[in-house]
Amino acid sequence: MSRFPVVTIDGPAGAGKSTAARRLAGRLGYTYVNSGAIYRAVAWRVQGGARLPDVLRTARVEFRGDPRGLRVLVDGADATEGLYTPEVSVLAARLSREPAVRAYADALQRAHAEHGPVVVEGRDAGTVVFPDAECKFYLDASLDARARRRLGELSLSGESADLDAIRAAVHARDVADQTRPVAPLSRPSDALYVDSSELTVEQVVDRMAEEVERTCSTRSCSR
Repeated sequence: MSRFPVVTIDGPAGAGKSTAARRLAGRLGYTYVNSGAIYRAVAWRVQGGARLPDVLRTARVEFRGDPRGLRVLVDGADATEGLYTPEVSVLAARLSREPAVRAYADALQRAHAEHGPVVVEGRDAGTVVFPDAECKFYLDASLDARARRRLGELSLSGESADLDAIRAAVHARDVADQTRPVAPLSRPSDALYVDSSELTVEQVVDRMAEEVERTCSTRSCSR
């Protein structure tokens, strides 16, 4: 168990975990740890020609900046933009099913928590990575709400998309996440459930910040 406060945010794809975690960390003055970026960093190195065993043994993944302008450094190089190419996204999804890759990502997340208070978002942050976290959230939203958000993101980037196709893809992702053999997505029994379907990001963060304050007023959460 980390000696610093740990806040975890789990939930399905499209529920708004990354945005909420980033803003909550900024409000609390905690470090934001994006677990997905760790898997993407591994994929980025492998896609660049490195052997997976070598990456897991030697790669250094660091987060720099504040939650509003987070940069991801891999072996000292700023890889932030490269982590979100379609090729890296596909490879990261595949590698995340590997137990050795998940063990690497889990260890790195825990290492960040040894240096200060953190907000960690993912799909097993509160169940596997930090089962003893001081404050846990499960951020959810209806399938329709998550599909509409994804459609909006694609529209803003100039891409055309069909809502029904997006809804089917999001549902398929849910099934894959919930049935994968290693660290499947599940709601921690001690997590506060937050449905963001009809909430703004600010409302979600307000709710979470109130809970963190309440929790840390009743537990030992010294920094």
